Amino acid sequence: MDVVIEGRAWFNGRLEQCCIGIKDGKIAAVKRTLNGEKVYHYQDKIILPGAIDPHVHLREPGFTHKEDFATGTLAAACGGVTCVFDMPNTQPATITLDALREKREIARRKACIDFGLFAGVTPDNDLGAMAKEAVGLKMFMGSSTQSILVYEDAGILRALKEAERLGKVLSVHAEDERMMTKAPEHSLSDHATNRPPKSEVRAIERLAAPQSKAKVNICHISSAEGLEAVRKTGFTKEATMHHILLDASSDLKGMGKVNPPLRSREDREAVYYAFMQGKIDMLASDHAPHTMDEKGQEFSATPSGVPGVETSVPMLLALVKKGKLDMSVLVRCCSQNAADLFGLKKGRIAVGYDADLMMIDPADMTKINVDELHSKCGWIPYEGQDALFPAAVFLRGEELIRDAHMVGERQGRDVIVH
Repeated sequence: MDVVIEGRAWFNGRLEQCCIGIKDGKIAAVKRTLNGEKVYHYQDKIILPGAIDPHVHLREPGFTHKEDFATGTLAAACGGVTCVFDMPNTQPATITLDALREKREIARRKACIDFGLFAGVTPDNDLGAMAKEAVGLKMFMGSSTQSILVYEDAGILRALKEAERLGKVLSVHAEDERMMTKAPEHSLSDHATNRPPKSEVRAIERLAAPQSKAKVNICHISSAEGLEAVRKTGFTKEATMHHILLDASSDLKGMGKVNPPLRSREDREAVYYAFMQGKIDMLASDHAPHTMDEKGQEFSATPSGVPGVETSVPMLLALVKKGKLDMSVLVRCCSQNAADLFGLKKGRIAVGYDADLMMIDPADMTKINVDELHSKCGWIPYEGQDALFPAAVFLRGEELIRDAHMVGERQGRDVIVH
């Protein structure tokens, strides 16, 4: 074996003391004892598969004052994330094959973890040209920051047909543009009123109406009504930590402005308990950083979006430590399910899978401190929250992160076009 990693690993649905043998970046054996050229001993740590974040906005190209592939993927890695899927609302938007390839070349130079790139859906762009090189298709049914809007029935039906024909996941920002209002906004509650739960429900219903066989994923589910609507479909769904932990009564002001909005306490509790019970398929950070100056503007001028790629998994690990979340739910929602949905040999500690791993010290509980984070934006809505950050992170069998510092090389790969 090139590398052997020894410790308590999440293997076959439980923690087992074992050795993970790695060859050519993939897991080649999981046994009680193994020999290797390089051996790492983590007897006091828990070894988990690296997380896959299926929803990030790394802002490059076009908005690199907010984030870029270098800072965003480093932040992800320090939070235990070894693969991210980047959204298309950059500048230029990722809605042509040329734009997709331009973004890939930037990411290849800068990313320290693996990545996939979404192709954005417009009412009439050539999705077939991008499909072979994109991890999935992304459609915005409701307007959001730099979004590419598709809300007419013909455009939605076309996207569903193309996703089915091309065999690609269609991830959808499910807020119906026609059910939103544009009243003046001065608070998080005003923002939530303008984008009510019924807009989420109606968007889901419109996606389900054609009874397409496309693989549809509902992004950032945010309401009790939305959860009930998606339950009636065959769609997968993702949730974010901000919809799990925060609501419109918080004192975050513009810092908490996000789409879909932070909603009522009842909606937050519905998303929280659905996640804890394993009824939500994937955790997604929807990492959407803006600068502090941008978020500190008068509320109506504040752009929507919050950072979170570095803190999402560590906050969930803290909930596991406290006994509020089962480890099996965390592993499924943070690693396995995204890999399965998007057809990747990642997300599991099993032979033949990429050796993407994070090592957790259960005794290393800490409080989130923005000064210790790595995103370019310089703020976080979770300051002071409990978290368990990984002590080490491996990408394809090579140590990348140790004690929140990058010790490996930047060698991120596109998961679709190697």
